[in-house]
Amino acid sequence: MTAADPTSLQELLAVQELDRKLDALRHQRATLPERTRLVALAGERAALLEKRAEIDSQRHDLGRGQKRLEDEVALIDARIEQETGRLYGGNAGGVKELQALQEEIEGLGRRKALVEDQIIEIMEQIEPVDAALERLRVEERAIDESEQDVSEALGAAEADIDELVATVDAQRTERTAGVSPELLAIYDRLRAEPGRVAVARLVGFTCHGCHLDLAAMEVDRLKKLPQDELVHCDECGCILVR
Repeated sequence: MTAADPTSLQELLAVQELDRKLDALRHQRATLPERTRLVALAGERAALLEKRAEIDSQRHDLGRGQKRLEDEVALIDARIEQETGRLYGGNAGGVKELQALQEEIEGLGRRKALVEDQIIEIMEQIEPVDAALERLRVEERAIDESEQDVSEALGAAEADIDELVATVDAQRTERTAGVSPELLAIYDRLRAEPGRVAVARLVGFTCHGCHLDLAAMEVDRLKKLPQDELVHCDECGCILVR
């Protein structure tokens, strides 16, 4: 049977209260609203990047189409220049060939005008796409700034809680100095069980760990035991402080 003098048990109650404070502080640290806000911002960024990838793809396709048409205009210009050189260079064989060259140059001009109209159409389509991309860039910069602000606020809040944890932990270390290692080991084992109160007062017939009344015979038996004998609640198993 483990011995536990009344003073040690009183210290153990104080240790348990400090452990509750530490649990509350660690829970508070883990559930800081800034942490939730950072998760929300990360979700906003992911959605923005997905949307931007879609618009980037659209912009790429339009740009590629514009480049293809501009290349075609360059080829047409080169062909017009070549045929114009033949037309006025004195290399044509006769009137019919001159007429054919003239008609070909005119046809190339019409084709060039058509392609240039298509380029203008694409440029008109590109304008709102570029505007949408710029709006997304502005939104992304705003998310960057928000993340930085929230991260700084989170760091400050964590530092404040960590300071409190260090203070309470130091108090706990001081309190545990008055508790035997054997008794402290029993306390730690009980407290490690989810939802378990490790040590509680017995007030009258009531255990303040489970708030149930013990049988009168059991309470009478406990009263007759030596004060330094460790006893447990029959209902919840916690260490009883008589």
